[in-house]
Amino acid sequence: MCGIVGVISRSPVNQLIYDGLLLLQHRGQDAAGIVTMQGNKCFMHKARGMVRDVFRTRNMRALPGNIGLGQTRYPTAGNAYNEEEAQPFYVNAPFGLVLVHNGNLTNAQSLKTELYDIDRRHINTESDSEVLLNVLAHEIEQVVRDAPLTPEGMFKAVSAVHKRIKGSYAVIALIAGHGMLAFRDPFGIRPLCFGQAEDGEHMVASESVALEGTGFKLTRDVAPGEALFIDMQGKLHTQQCAENPTLNPCMFEFVYLARPDSVMDGISVYQARLNMGETLAQRLISTMPPSDIDVVIPIPESSRPSAMQLAHRIGKPYREGFVKNRYVGRTFIMPGQGERKKSVRQKLNAIGLEFKNRNVLLVDDSIVRGTTSKEIVQMAREAGARKVYLASAAPPVRFRNVYGIDMPTSEELVAHNRSNEEIRQFIGADALIYQDVDAMKRVVAALQPALQGFEASCFDGVYVTGDVTAEDFAKLEAQRRSQGEEEDGPARTRLALQSGGEGR
Repeated sequence: MCGIVGVISRSPVNQLIYDGLLLLQHRGQDAAGIVTMQGNKCFMHKARGMVRDVFRTRNMRALPGNIGLGQTRYPTAGNAYNEEEAQPFYVNAPFGLVLVHNGNLTNAQSLKTELYDIDRRHINTESDSEVLLNVLAHEIEQVVRDAPLTPEGMFKAVSAVHKRIKGSYAVIALIAGHGMLAFRDPFGIRPLCFGQAEDGEHMVASESVALEGTGFKLTRDVAPGEALFIDMQGKLHTQQCAENPTLNPCMFEFVYLARPDSVMDGISVYQARLNMGETLAQRLISTMPPSDIDVVIPIPESSRPSAMQLAHRIGKPYREGFVKNRYVGRTFIMPGQGERKKSVRQKLNAIGLEFKNRNVLLVDDSIVRGTTSKEIVQMAREAGARKVYLASAAPPVRFRNVYGIDMPTSEELVAHNRSNEEIRQFIGADALIYQDVDAMKRVVAALQPALQGFEASCFDGVYVTGDVTAEDFAKLEAQRRSQGEEEDGPARTRLALQSGGEGR
């Protein structure tokens, strides 16, 4: 999961892209990059770190031009510590092509071999985004071999890309001297939308909040399999480039990856989380008497809408019982469980007044490893709670995700091959209530009739692209273990970005 943004304008775009990336910072905090074009020349700056740390005044001054794109990086493939794998990526032929990508290719390794043996292209990093860039470059090259590049030719190249690559991808690319191209995978797994400003400027971004926060009006989402091309005169061209597109957005976006003020595929993320709170309340009522609960407390941040709706539904007070320190590093980058435990204590502090002599229901957006949840339950007890119940607005995470969310290995998932009772005992809660998978899908789908389904593989084990095998998982697990040994064990175990239970 990364944040991507592209702008084409009549005036300099460096500040607009920077502002857009700040609004998408929650989607990736490991690295950031911006590229702009002035005439046919590219100007790029990228580095590891947060947007505000990567770009200084001198860097911004070195990014002239009226067209550009940027990315906030959250690595799910390749080396998280290699600055060369920060995006954007660039190739000089054809024309000069720059690309940013959000998602994860499931056939990157076979494509890499194909690119070298057949297309005669060299891949210099372990990033699947570089693979995608070279596939796109090759297909555009095929189109322009005997003809000039036109929007129709661009769409023909994207159609060929769809046939070659598998997995999830939302892409924005610049073609020097021609314009900006954007497209989305045929399943619509990763989000992408676009809009216009009053003066005719165009922006494409991962979330609607990036448009609205920079003065653009959301036009609509890019449809699954669709491509749009904005030429240098600012004219917009669109075309469906996939044979059998279906809309199956990632459910984890609605659970907690996206900002609550975003609208994705016509669904308000905030309303989706309220609806999840409603069904979670129903699940709770069927599991235990609400009269046993004195107060409902969210684990900040993204569980708040679900917790508020649940509290309203069961008629219990909603209270803020944890204060979050926003200036402490995320728990999932700690090099060991000991430091992870210490970091949770530094990041969240309990307000004793809300816990003392009460039976508290803690609500989290999801439970992944369970280590952070276990620590938070213990913090509630130390703050004086008589009993500590835990409810998850998402179902148990039992399976690996291969579409752009860097889940731990199966063995690290607390729900993998464990019953709910075994999970409850591990976490140490007096009761554990999980969201129901079908209920979650139903109440979110009710907000958008055009949906064909959801990519919810980490909950239900169904991989919508249909190309993920047991052998693929074995390779992923082996790769992750090898990276763990090279990079100090759990240092690579990333998951969340803005939630209080990151990496739990």
